[in-house]
Amino acid sequence: MKFTIRFNPTLAAVPRYQPGRPIEEVARELGLAPEAVIKLASNENPLGPSPRALAALRNGLDQVHLYPDGNAYYLKQRLAEKLDVDPRHLALGNGSNEILELIGHALLGPGTDVVVSDYAFAVYPIVTHLFGANLITVPARDYGHDLPAMRRAITPRTRVVFVAQPNNPTGVAAPEAEIQQLVEDLPPGVLLVMDEAYREYQEKPLDLLPWVREGRQPHLVLARTFSKIYGLAGLRLGYAVGHPDLISALDQVRAPFNVNRLAQEAALAALDDREHLERTRANNAAGMRAYEQAFRAAGMAWVPSAANFILVRVGDGQRVFERMQERGVIVRPMGGYRLPEWVRITVGTPAENERCIAALLEVMASI
Repeated sequence: MKFTIRFNPTLAAVPRYQPGRPIEEVARELGLAPEAVIKLASNENPLGPSPRALAALRNGLDQVHLYPDGNAYYLKQRLAEKLDVDPRHLALGNGSNEILELIGHALLGPGTDVVVSDYAFAVYPIVTHLFGANLITVPARDYGHDLPAMRRAITPRTRVVFVAQPNNPTGVAAPEAEIQQLVEDLPPGVLLVMDEAYREYQEKPLDLLPWVREGRQPHLVLARTFSKIYGLAGLRLGYAVGHPDLISALDQVRAPFNVNRLAQEAALAALDDREHLERTRANNAAGMRAYEQAFRAAGMAWVPSAANFILVRVGDGQRVFERMQERGVIVRPMGGYRLPEWVRITVGTPAENERCIAALLEVMASI
């Protein structure tokens, strides 16, 4: 029988998110052994999770039959202490992606506008269209956000401005002075969402917490994650730091028990493992240098990155992606971001980086 129920009409405009392909799927499709495939497509931590987080996970396994703490009391308390904010400033999500969706639930609907940059994270348009809002896309500047132009694009109907710092998928960090100016000049009734998923990879990131902590800009919210430098992508945990009124609204629209027990315990342990964070930063900095040196030697253009991935121009991104997959190296084609000549490569371990560079140069020489 034919399916005849009418779907929500907003679905027609919602783009589909295309994640990086998992190792198991590529291995199965190409007849490769999973251990022979490396994945440098989704900006995951190549060193894995903190050893402390792994220990916490093992210790918590015998309690997975119990519902988690729906308010994540202990994790919020530790986060609040670390960030020097009141716990009322914190909301937790099933990854920072859910934080972005909760903001949509709380603020967006037909007749409202959202301002984003070109080459911005794919979830921003998804959230916008999911709630029937209108997307205003501002042309990028040097593959990053043109914040003065984004400020000028704000309309009386604008409810949310999404800014990633640094940006995904390009890795470009916006000038600090322009960020501060946007925070200061934000019109009434507009929420500025600073997506700081890759903040910890920056050498000296701009600290916007005082604006939230001291109430200097109540319409600023910071979205952060445990998926990237903390290496907990598979557990899905992100958080927002914002005004208590906004946090209360996000809590009102989130699903009960949206952050599972193991994610809470692993994050609590990972927060204090500075050694793991520093080791990850050092590995990332060395890997970034290796890629830049290889690209420079090969005469390839790339976008300087402040994150844990790098964008390189290869001509036909989809073709290069497919050829590299055949060699057991998964990268990310950028056609979905209107950058068809580019691929995005996550910094891996030294051995993974060396193999990726060799595969890329081999593919480039063959096409």
